[in-house]
Amino acid sequence: MDNIEVLIDEDTLQLRIKQLAKQISSDYKGKDLTVICILKGAMYFFADLTRRLDLNVNIDFMRLSSYEGENSTGKVNIKLDVENSIKGKDVLIVEDIIDSGRSMEFLFDYLSLKDPNSIKLCVLLDKPERRIVNVNADYVGFTIPNRFVIGYGLDLDEMYRNTPQINCVTDDLVTLEKDVKNLKKQIEKK
Repeated sequence: MDNIEVLIDEDTLQLRIKQLAKQISSDYKGKDLTVICILKGAMYFFADLTRRLDLNVNIDFMRLSSYEGENSTGKVNIKLDVENSIKGKDVLIVEDIIDSGRSMEFLFDYLSLKDPNSIKLCVLLDKPERRIVNVNADYVGFTIPNRFVIGYGLDLDEMYRNTPQINCVTDDLVTLEKDVKNLKKQIEKK
């Protein structure tokens, strides 16, 4: 693919993840936390984030499916469920991106049936322009414009996950430059 450009570079990503880990560690100080990684997209973010948490954490994994290529099917399927009970536990879901919100709405409803003490959401990328249902994250890495993004766990038909930065597919380099500046300003405000 010829039109892939860097939206969030590796250094900027890692700085924001450190900030999120510090905030989460402070918010859950003195508590045990169950952190659930939503596979496959959140795997790199999850690993980098959980290694920086100054907490006792129990980790678990889930895998949901709702996309084919660049488009959501609108139907959420559980491909892998948590192995451990979350009854009475404080739970933090770690997800790569929220766009329509359908997957997270489904997941919150599903996990609530397992009777946790609390459920919060930490998302690396929030794309509010695409929101169809009212789902908001408790911890947000970056609020991004409505662009198709790949890299750092995000894929296009299972490709491009292994790049250390967030890339976008674009032919509009002028707008991309403005977007990159705005994203860096988000970190400065934190």
